[in-house]
Amino acid sequence: MGLNERSLSILDAIVEGHIASGEPIGSRTIADRQNLRLSPATVRNVMADLEERGYIVSPHTSAGRIPTDKGYRFYVDTLLQVRNLTADERTQIDTQCSVSNMRTQELLKQAGRILSSMSSYTGIVLAPRFTSTIFRHIEFVPLNHGSLLVIFVSQSGLVQNKIIQLEGDLPTASALQQITNYLNDELCGLTIHEVRAKIVEQMHQEKSQYDAMLNDALGFSQQVFSGDIEDDVIIEGAANVFDQQEFSDRSSMQRLFRAFEQKSSLITLLDKSQQAQGVQIYIGSQAEFEDFSGCSLITTNYSNGKQPLGSLGVIGPSRMKYSQVVAVVDYTAQLVSRALEFREE
Repeated sequence: MGLNERSLSILDAIVEGHIASGEPIGSRTIADRQNLRLSPATVRNVMADLEERGYIVSPHTSAGRIPTDKGYRFYVDTLLQVRNLTADERTQIDTQCSVSNMRTQELLKQAGRILSSMSSYTGIVLAPRFTSTIFRHIEFVPLNHGSLLVIFVSQSGLVQNKIIQLEGDLPTASALQQITNYLNDELCGLTIHEVRAKIVEQMHQEKSQYDAMLNDALGFSQQVFSGDIEDDVIIEGAANVFDQQEFSDRSSMQRLFRAFEQKSSLITLLDKSQQAQGVQIYIGSQAEFEDFSGCSLITTNYSNGKQPLGSLGVIGPSRMKYSQVVAVVDYTAQLVSRALEFREE
């Protein structure tokens, strides 16, 4: 059984009142709203019903009510009215995202900073999966103790670093340059998936077909491109969340800090959002991760005009300014997508 118009109005008043004040909302506060024209007794009866159905709860220290995760979920799915950004807000985002020669990583970090500053919460960006991008260039930098720093760049300008350990002595500078030139000629323009397949195919051919340099090149490539390449999650303004009253106790701060440090839960949530269209909102315990209890994540995809590349969004308390943050996330994703549109060509 759904909620009637009176219940919807009162739930909306409780959610928006709590978002604005951070305090439990009492029946007298709601009754005083001129547009409702309801007595405090009528409001109390409706609030009791909403509490029984799990949409609101009464903190033990107050006679007022606050929304539950179920209440927030119903609010964002049914009652939320996303406001339009003002001209000044759009200009502020445009200005900060307008540097055309900015490297891809710096552009994504800048997007995270914009999301954080515009929302007053924490901005997060999942960089494009390197394995789904197009290979452009690779470099090897000798390190100590038989190891090499590998720097590889995608067509869009995304840079990844990886250290590989070699058996035996490092190649000479001349041999290393030959290996670099060969790989850049052979692999440029392929996706990382295609690169891996090509290396496997060539490794299975008779090694007598190759000289020592080619064998070394294939061996290096196998180490570089096998296994997982770390996904990059950019987190900007984490302190903004810790400043919220919901995370003032030590255990809540430690739980959320652990989630930011490990990043795996964030990657899983951002991955999930990439499989959906439009702005997605994950609320508290409904995010399926204990570390995000008391939080909401608003996220959407950004693309290169052809396919989704990654996700960006804002994480903050469940008592979040949804109407504003949804608009900020959506507009920022549009600008990032526009900036990346021609970088894969």
